[in-house]
Amino acid sequence: MKRKILLLDDDAGTRFGFTRFLSLSGYDVQEAESLTRASAAYGAQKFDAVIVDLNLPDGSGLDFIETVRSDSPDVPIIVITGAGDIPLAVEAMRRGADNFLTKPVDMEGIELFLEKSLEIGMIRKGISSRQRIEKVRDPYFGESPAMKEAAEIARLAAGEDSPVLITGETGTGKGVLAAWIHRQSRRRTGPFVELNCSLLRGELLASELFGHVRGAFTSADRDREGFFDAADGGTLVLDEIGEMEIPMQAQFLKVLEEKSFRRLGETKVRRSDFRLICATNKDIEEEVRAGRFRRDLFFRINLLTIWIPPLRERVEDIPGLTRHMLGVLGAPEREVSAEILEMLTAYPWPGNVRELRNVLERGVILSRGKPFTPQHFATLRDTSMWAEVAGKATLEEVEKAHLLAVLERCGGDVAKAATELGISKATVYRRLKELKKPSGTG
Repeated sequence: MKRKILLLDDDAGTRFGFTRFLSLSGYDVQEAESLTRASAAYGAQKFDAVIVDLNLPDGSGLDFIETVRSDSPDVPIIVITGAGDIPLAVEAMRRGADNFLTKPVDMEGIELFLEKSLEIGMIRKGISSRQRIEKVRDPYFGESPAMKEAAEIARLAAGEDSPVLITGETGTGKGVLAAWIHRQSRRRTGPFVELNCSLLRGELLASELFGHVRGAFTSADRDREGFFDAADGGTLVLDEIGEMEIPMQAQFLKVLEEKSFRRLGETKVRRSDFRLICATNKDIEEEVRAGRFRRDLFFRINLLTIWIPPLRERVEDIPGLTRHMLGVLGAPEREVSAEILEMLTAYPWPGNVRELRNVLERGVILSRGKPFTPQHFATLRDTSMWAEVAGKATLEEVEKAHLLAVLERCGGDVAKAATELGISKATVYRRLKELKKPSGTG
């Protein structure tokens, strides 16, 4: 069977060259010229690898990298970028990309490059298979006060059946916590169903949630069960609920209120008894004030709210979290030297726990069973950041330098910088305001 490759690039010439070469090499290539098309394609089928351009007409490829990595930790991701965008490519690798190529791409070497990435993907799948065989691990909550509070609310939520809203920046582990709450709840023997609302829009999202009957729309060639059906008796997790469009929010609210729904194109009323957990990296209250999220739906989904703090705000948890992650990755015996631990605790982690896992996983793969060295964690040494903070020791100074470096790289574009950092624009503005305060002020 041919291995499927998703190619995301807005340049028709680049897509033609890649598709022609890779097709002749035995790959099945599906093209997408925008984030919207790529998200729809990725939501509809599975791919063995993804090739992503970072500069796209409807956003940054960094967003799609996070989407893919969140949904499919094993899939290799290759970034293609201009020679002048190397810092952006490095940022992409921090967010989960495996390798990057600079344009113009040497087509003679692309097949070997792709094979290497697919090999890394196979190694990851092997790790994932071992994890499925082993006992499911509980999340590492840590010892920081904020995480202790989050753990306490999560334990309370596990004993209830009320809707839960989990908030926090991208990569903080919202999905992991949702799965833990399900495993601790009375619905643990029921299905655990997850859907990322940022992947699909309009009719596609409605079809995934409600299901459809044959002929409901042009491509509906058979009856299909939706996520409401699939979650009956268990837990339904809607990730990135803040990305759901207003018309879909109205339909979803009606399902929550009436406990019933109809598949698209069907008159039969169906019922589903599911427990709802929603997650978002957005400030939903701000979205409500801005008119982008329904107030009545917000009240429905936030009966219990759990905030997961960013990793940079709980540095004391990094040593224990590192040990936990190595166990999850099947390398519990690996030693982490004081020098490497210092690198891990000094770095500001814009990609949070997900980025830490990616860094450790890359270290496990590169070290090939030998002791870790600082070179195995070279991605932590971004010269644009470390040159600014050389000789400084505080996390606040490291974070400040990193934020300013990203803003400079984005030409002062706060929205673009927020996307790269995986945080909201409001958070960027708040931190910039904090940076202007004289040292020692409250």
